[in-house]
Amino acid sequence: MHYRWEKDALYLDCSIQPKSNEDRIVGPVGEHLKIRISAAPTDGKANKHLVRYLAKIFSIKQAAITIVSGQTGRHKKLCIKKPLSIPPGLGIAKDTFS
Repeated sequence: MHYRWEKDALYLDCSIQPKSNEDRIVGPVGEHLKIRISAAPTDGKANKHLVRYLAKIFSIKQAAITIVSGQTGRHKKLCIKKPLSIPPGLGIAKDTFS
């Protein structure tokens, strides 16, 4: 499974595709949530762009998102604290949203 809840924090196992034509959540692929972002993976730009994008679609501040592991790779574990909304395509049933 590509996500889990711990109290009010959502943890996501993600596979990031940088240098894409658009920013979007592709959806669950195997054990990861595939996310495409337009930023290049140089000098931390892709990570910063990913956090900005996710903050926007989850309706939270950027400070509420932490890259727990995978800072330099395409596979990342993210922690999203108190998301205000769950975007479509995430593969999380609404009844699990707390």
